[in-house]
Amino acid sequence: MPNTNFTQKLQDLMQQVDISSFRALSRAAGVSERQILRLRQGKLEQMRMDVLLKLSLILQMPLSELVATFSVPSVEYQVSSEQAKPELSANSTSKEIADLKREYQRSQLQLEEQREVLLQEFQQSSLQLLESLLLQWPTAAQKAQENPQLAAVKIVPLVQKPLEKLLQAWGVEAIAPVGAEIPYDPQLHQLFEGNSQPGEIVKVRYTGYLQGDKLLYRAKVSPVRES
Repeated sequence: MPNTNFTQKLQDLMQQVDISSFRALSRAAGVSERQILRLRQGKLEQMRMDVLLKLSLILQMPLSELVATFSVPSVEYQVSSEQAKPELSANSTSKEIADLKREYQRSQLQLEEQREVLLQEFQQSSLQLLESLLLQWPTAAQKAQENPQLAAVKIVPLVQKPLEKLLQAWGVEAIAPVGAEIPYDPQLHQLFEGNSQPGEIVKVRYTGYLQGDKLLYRAKVSPVRES
């Protein structure tokens, strides 16, 4: 009965490329630990060619050598048959590697095209939300330059409303409005100046933001001084 435990062989190969554990090998190659267990057991017939190629790349050995190292001949006929046709076996393996590389390159190209499409869709949806700002802001900025006395309150809505729509679409919420006086929470607030204890009243100087349960930016606050 042939030895079907290739664990030590695999560990020796891992040591040569500075991989300390099977879990680290799994992460580095991008394959499951179940697949690595199959390799250790010599069950190459249960493994996909792309998995074997990933492992061969990480272990820095040719795919044909990896297959030969972890193969378990089931009967002597299989060994003699492969010895009788070494050129056919090598050619077959080379063809499979070439086909797999072409498939990988095709997949990478498809992923790149999908990224480009998603980026364009993201940009388009963002531009739609900012439409009024894009169309009206240049004119408002020009008029402000021509008339320095123009009240800023008339220009603020041009920026504020599109920004609010964009943040709402992305699920982003302000922690507290600027000028609000709220109890100090060091998890959500960053002291802009002075010192405060949790629960003491502070004033919001710069607002912070949350996206769902995720903190994006803490609000900058300062202590409220008693008169």
